[in-house]
Amino acid sequence: MGIRAETIRAETAAVLTSLRGVWDEEAVDEWDHALQSAAHAIADGADDELVLAAALHDIGHSPLIGGPHVHDHCGLAGDWLTPRFGPRVGWLAAAHVAAKRYLAATDPGYAAEMSQTSVLSLAEQGGAGVGPDFVVHPWHRDAVRLRRYDDAAKDPDAVGVPVSVVLDLASRLAR
Repeated sequence: MGIRAETIRAETAAVLTSLRGVWDEEAVDEWDHALQSAAHAIADGADDELVLAAALHDIGHSPLIGGPHVHDHCGLAGDWLTPRFGPRVGWLAAAHVAAKRYLAATDPGYAAEMSQTSVLSLAEQGGAGVGPDFVVHPWHRDAVRLRRYDDAAKDPDAVGVPVSVVLDLASRLAR
């Protein structure tokens, strides 16, 4: 592993560790949420970039980046991820709120499945809606997949992937 990959792995480990005890949902902290999201992506057969984006999509909540309840946590995540892992990982993470808005507007059963915290944040994020830039983007379908992993990763009894899985991906995908 090169020095750049080692540095990015260490930065990713620090950011992930900083998510312990950061709560955006009632059921799991952001650490468990990240590792559960990655587990759902792997179970779905997602490629490495989508798995990494799933694991790191909420890092904008990290006290090392933006902090809990920061405005535009998804944009902060994309800004942090893109120079380290490339445009697809960054865009997918940044698009997870647009994907929630899209699903709320296009899938009649989606809103009924959302957690109470997600319902409240949807209102703050502009409500249900289909962003024209979102639906024409070549990766929007994968952003919707990521959103589904995000929504499923709020189970206090679920086991996520070992953190080493995420860090190994970070090493392999480092740019």
